[in-house]
Amino acid sequence: MKQTLRDAFDIKIKQKKQNTLSDYEIFQDKKLLDKLRTEIVENLIDNEMPDDTSLNEWINGEIDKTIEGYDLTNLERSHLFNLIDNEINGYGPISELLNSDNITEIMVNSPNEIYIEIDGVISKDESVSFINDEHIIRTVQRLIQPLGRTIDATNPMVDSRLLDGSRINAVIPPLSTRGPVVTIRKFKESMSNIDELIRIGTLTPYMARFLDAAVRGKCNMIVCGGTGSGKTTLLNILSGFIGDNERIITIEDAAELKLNQNHVISLETRMMNYDENSEITIRDLVINSLRMRPDRIIVGEVRGKEAFDMLQAMNTGHDGSLTTMHANGPIDALNRLETMVLMGGLDIPIKAVREYIVSAIDLVVNIERMSDGRRKVTSISELGEFNGEEIVLREIFSFKQKGLTNTGEVDGEFILYDGVPRVYNKIKARGVGDIDDIFFPIKKEKSDVKPVKKQNKNDNNKQVLYYEGKYEGYKLKNKK
Repeated sequence: MKQTLRDAFDIKIKQKKQNTLSDYEIFQDKKLLDKLRTEIVENLIDNEMPDDTSLNEWINGEIDKTIEGYDLTNLERSHLFNLIDNEINGYGPISELLNSDNITEIMVNSPNEIYIEIDGVISKDESVSFINDEHIIRTVQRLIQPLGRTIDATNPMVDSRLLDGSRINAVIPPLSTRGPVVTIRKFKESMSNIDELIRIGTLTPYMARFLDAAVRGKCNMIVCGGTGSGKTTLLNILSGFIGDNERIITIEDAAELKLNQNHVISLETRMMNYDENSEITIRDLVINSLRMRPDRIIVGEVRGKEAFDMLQAMNTGHDGSLTTMHANGPIDALNRLETMVLMGGLDIPIKAVREYIVSAIDLVVNIERMSDGRRKVTSISELGEFNGEEIVLREIFSFKQKGLTNTGEVDGEFILYDGVPRVYNKIKARGVGDIDDIFFPIKKEKSDVKPVKKQNKNDNNKQVLYYEGKYEGYKLKNKK
């Protein structure tokens, strides 16, 4: 293993602790800060910028006029300029939060109550604040205006995406009783490939290779999990395994998927605005997509009557379709899917609905946000035969939590269950054969495979393998 000079000589660098100053630590007088900020912003809105003046000169001029007669320090004036500059060129007080790569979620509960999520941990950010409720609404309008959305008393709720793919949800009075509430889930550029998920321990190389082969083998898949578990991120990464020679149609409420293939058509729903007949639902787009000659249909999230149309597409030659849904686990996902189909008002026996689901869905992938804030793929299951009238789920991979470490991190192991899954034959039939070593005994003549000796007699059904230099850490278990 290569070592840097710092590691070789055991050099430890002491990092200076940086204290973040809030608005009101720089400005001890809270009322004065809010007064000056409000007055400057209103003046900039009411007055037009002269043609012979640059934007910075214009802002500085308005600041000088407003603070005339006040004894402000250079630090206070510079901070005031930055706040106003963010109002003009950015998105107000949350501009720096949006630009930060470490922050994954921004939650605005009130002008002085802003929370952020970093590495799965939520904390209150004391460094930023809004002037008042109107300031929050004005910032939201600026965020959603380029997307053709609006928020006001007539449309007091908006769920949309930002230009970088991040998702914004905002609710204002009268729906919100405590004032405007904004939630922004940021799109993380670094989470755009499977290698990053392996690095942070979301899944293992074998699981990644299996999912890669399943997508290329055109298996129909559901990614399920709770809110904020990483369903859309995983769906986006799985979609990246699709070849460039296929026509892909994505359907979402807010377009969050970012595919790099050449032949991608992205469709987005439209909420009802002032025209009562203007709403276009997920179901409308799924039905329409079948007439667009798709090779793959990717639905951002199934949550209603469109479930039946999605299953129809999977059962009528559109193999390899992918979607997500909110569920607490694979079994719960199938129960919800069954309920969604019945929501369509179709008079179909439950047994027929379940048979339809089994013939359409190949794999269910469950991802969870653990208690330490980290995401893990806790189950990859295939749909088997019926046990009476119940659908049998067969786990291929799973993650079993044992407890917590001394530092509060989740302690557990990834498990690969013994036996060849039925879906393997479908993958193999599509010409994808690079996962044989996962399910079949590895030949001894392979020099890069080193089985570890079993430690005791009671561990006959378990072994740990090194494959291609990568430690998998799997425990192979016989199915009961």
